[in-house]
Order: sequence, then C-alpha cells, then structure tokens
Amino acid sequence: MLLELRVKNLGIIDQIDWKLGRGLNVITGETGAGKSLVIDAVETLLGGKVSDDNIRFGADTAEIEGIFSLPRGNDLPALRALLAEKGLETEEDTLILHCEVRRPGRSLVRANGRTVPRGTLRQLERYLLDIHGQSEHLSLLDRKTHLDILDAYAHTLDRRQEFSARAAELNKAEQEVKKMAEEEKDLTRREEFLRFQIDEITRAKLQAEEEAELERERNILASCEQLKAFSYEAYQALSGEDSSSGSVSVGDRLAEAVLAMKKLVNLDPTLKSQLDSLEETAFGLEEFSRSIRDYADRLENDPERLEEVETRLELIRDLKRKYGSDIPEILAYLSRAEMDLAGLSRSSERRSELETRLPRLKEAMGKAAAELSSRRLKAAGKLVVEVKQELQDLDMSQVEFAVSITQVPSEEGIPLPGGEVCAFTNDGIDIVEFMAATNPGEPLKPLAGIASTGEISRFMLALKGALSATDRVPVLVFDEIDIGVGGRSGDVIGKKLWNLARDRQVICVTHLPQIAAFADAHFSVTKEVSGDRASSRLETLNGDSRVRELAAMLAGPQYTETALRGARELIQKAATWKESHRPS
Repeated sequence: MLLELRVKNLGIIDQIDWKLGRGLNVITGETGAGKSLVIDAVETLLGGKVSDDNIRFGADTAEIEGIFSLPRGNDLPALRALLAEKGLETEEDTLILHCEVRRPGRSLVRANGRTVPRGTLRQLERYLLDIHGQSEHLSLLDRKTHLDILDAYAHTLDRRQEFSARAAELNKAEQEVKKMAEEEKDLTRREEFLRFQIDEITRAKLQAEEEAELERERNILASCEQLKAFSYEAYQALSGEDSSSGSVSVGDRLAEAVLAMKKLVNLDPTLKSQLDSLEETAFGLEEFSRSIRDYADRLENDPERLEEVETRLELIRDLKRKYGSDIPEILAYLSRAEMDLAGLSRSSERRSELETRLPRLKEAMGKAAAELSSRRLKAAGKLVVEVKQELQDLDMSQVEFAVSITQVPSEEGIPLPGGEVCAFTNDGIDIVEFMAATNPGEPLKPLAGIASTGEISRFMLALKGALSATDRVPVLVFDEIDIGVGGRSGDVIGKKLWNLARDRQVICVTHLPQIAAFADAHFSVTKEVSGDRASSRLETLNGDSRVRELAAMLAGPQYTETALRGARELIQKAATWKESHRPS
C-alpha cells in the first residue's frame, strides 16, 4: 500500500505530507481546490516526468516522494523479482520513490536511494498502482482495451504473449523469404561472378613467395651472357688462367705470401696465428674461385624458360590488378570469395528450409490461436454473468451486457484446426468488443455508441468488481468515478469501492457524500489564499470535522443542522453496513 505521499511545489500545492490509511481512502473538497492534483502527483511519481508548467510559480524545483509498503510472503513475486533485478530490494519491505523535477524540464528519479530511469518506474507501476481517471473511464470506449480486460480475467495473458512471440517469428521468417526472393536474381549473378573469380585464382596455383623468386629468375635469364662474362673474368683474376694477360694471379701472390710467412714462423713462432689466418684465406680464395667457375658453367641461355617466367609474371600482375597488391592479398581474397559463395549456398538452403517451415509454423499458430480463442470465449461467458451482477448492484439491472468475439476470414491468415483460415494480429485471431443495451428492447451495440459518461464510470467499476479476484494490483486509484452519477447511485458505488478495498488499498476522489461516507480514511483538500498566493491544503478528517465535510457536500458551505443530521446518518448507515459485511 501507499503509506505516505509528500508533494512540494507542484501546481498550487506548496507542500503536503499525506499519510494514507488502509482500505478505502476518500478525498473530497471544492472544485479547483487541488483534489485531482494530488492524484496527478501520484501519477507523476510513477511516470517520473512533469512539465515546467506544473512546477509551482516562483519555484525552480518540484519534488514528489512516495513510500510504499511491499506485500509480504509470496504475494506479487514478479514485483520482488523486478526489485531484485534492479538492485532495489530492502530488508524493511518498503519502496521509497523520489522524483525531483527542475527547470527547464530536467528530472531526477530515485528508488530506494538509487537513481533509476523512467522506464523502471513504468515497470514498477504495473505491479504497484492502477489509476482510473476520466480518461481511463473513457478508454473503456476503445475496444483495444477490451481484449486486455478479457485476457486479464481469463488468465490468458501468458498464452497471448506466447502467441505474440510466434507471430513475430512468423513475420521475421516471411520477411526473410521475401527479401531472398527479391534478391534471387542478384544472388545468381553474384554466385556466377564469385565462381569465375575463384576459378581464375585457383587455376593460377599461386605460391606466397613465388613472385620474388620469379623476378630473380627472370633477371638471371635476361642477363645470362653478362653474368657468364663477369663470372669468368672474376675467376681468371683469382686463378690466373688467362695467360695472355701476363699478370700474376691473386692465388699465386697469396701462395708466395704463405711461403714467406712460414719462414717468419720458423724464426718467430709467435706469428703462427697470422700464418694460420693467411693459409685459411688462401684456401677460402681457392674455394671461392672454384665456386665462381661452377656458377659460370651452370649459366645457360634459355629463351624458352625466360618466356615462361615472363608469362607467369604477367599472369600474377593481372591477378594483382583485380584482387590485391601482392600474392598474399590475392589468396586472402580467394578465401573470402569461397566463404561468400558458401554463404550464398547456405542462403539458398535457408530459403528452402524457411519455405518448408512456414506452413508448419502457421499450423502451430492456428492451434494456439484456436485454444486461446476457446479460453477467451469460455471466460467471456463468466465475465458477462459477473458484470451483469455488478451492474445490477449499481442500479443498472436493465442494462444488457455482452462480449463480442469475432474473427475475420483471410487467405493470408493462419489455418485453424476446423479448416478455417483467419486473419491474425500479435494478440491472436479474435476481435473483442464489449456490447451493451442500456434500455429494454434495444439491440446490443458497441459500448462506445450508447453509454453516457455516468454509465461508463459505473461500467468501469462493474468491470473492476468482476476482475477483483484476478487483478492483484495492491493500490487502485479512482479520480472522480462518480462523474455523471447522482446521489441515488452513490450509496451503491460507495459499497462497491469499499468491497474492492477489503483486500487492497483504494484511493478515491469524489463529490458525493454517499461515497465519502464509506471511507476508512477521509481527507479534505481546500484552497487557501495568503497574500496574493493560493495553495492547496490537505487535512485528515475525523469525528466532527468529517461530519461537517459531508454536511457541506450535502447542502453547501452554509449547511444547516438538518444537513449535519443527514451527514451523521450517512456515516452511521455506512458503518453499520460495513460492519455487517466484514469477514467473520
């Protein structure tokens, strides 16, 4: 329940600290005093947003704080799970919501001391509070709400969510198939192009280091004669085989140097290491000379091989222009192309799989929709009986009430087990609408077309009464549910509200003393003017103050002793009735 509401600088409210009671909490007061503004504060607290226009003139900040006691035990497990998920649980079984709104339109919302987004508040509202104002009564004229009411009564919201998930799955699959069909020609062209590219690269049989090797081989083949000449020239200079030059070879000079070094070592053995080094150099030079000669001998002018190398390099250059700056990039492109081609193949398989799956998915949806429709139809019959009873209690026994459940045939829909094919939405195949006839002999018509404002208010209360066993929201708020209702029906509405409040907290703004008389806690909102400023004041009424308030509601501010007696009689009559209807 809502234990306490604190409001500061909201509209004409300067500051109020409202401590609520259990059961039926009634707010009364003159029009314009700010009664509905108190309800607006509750709604704002769970919405987390208020416009600059609602911040009290002259103030920069409006603040609203509500303290809720949480159900104990296993009541509302979904609420406790949500609090745990958001890290908002406390050991005290309380939830403190605080909303601070600053100009220009900046707001800060906290839950149990932690800053939370407005989306979290909206999630909490589903489990904490249900507000019914004039707009909510009028929402009963919108048949979109009728299905929600029926599913809540029939306990089919979970099945409806399951069907909605299947409908989303079907829509996704159909969109995927449609997209694939539209892209089919492009996919075929793409597949052919990929196969051509893969074949072109694969046939080349590229090796990662091949290009550098081919460049080197081409350079050697193209310069074969020069390489041969330079090699022999170097060899002859080292070996001295060119007798025509008459010069001494490097090898001969090194041999002479070795002989001289040996003579030195004979005289001075400390030069042995230098001799060894020189002999090693001479030996190495001899080896080098032979290797140069062998290199020259191996060189062979091969124009055919040169042409093969040039052709291979031209192929590689052509592939580089198309697929990458070097062979590794070309091979990487090949890998990607092969993956893309495999993906296209999987796409074709995927489309075939989806086209096979769609009829099965529709068939399963048809069975689920038929079962959901059957449960709704069964629940609708029970709801009609209970609403009629509630309407009879509300002096509307002449009113006929029915729940219309229809389907629309459609070839594009889903097949039902009986063979029909019906259109569907995320909510199923049913079009649900509340029907009524407010006068005997008239045909049933949509509720929106025949009900007056007062009748709509009583229809809402009748539905809430019928749904009371299934609707576990702990706090119900009714803002002026008596709109369009006279005192004749006020007594009945008061009884209905008190019955609703037996296992939950009900907050009601009313102008009817017949309703106010049933209050378990009665509060009055008045407007006071101090200087040039008006502000709302909330007062708890007990005893004589409550009698005076009901007398003013009966006869106006200049009430008489007769009005006071009438007020006492209303309070006593309501108390007697309440006592007789309390559980034993």
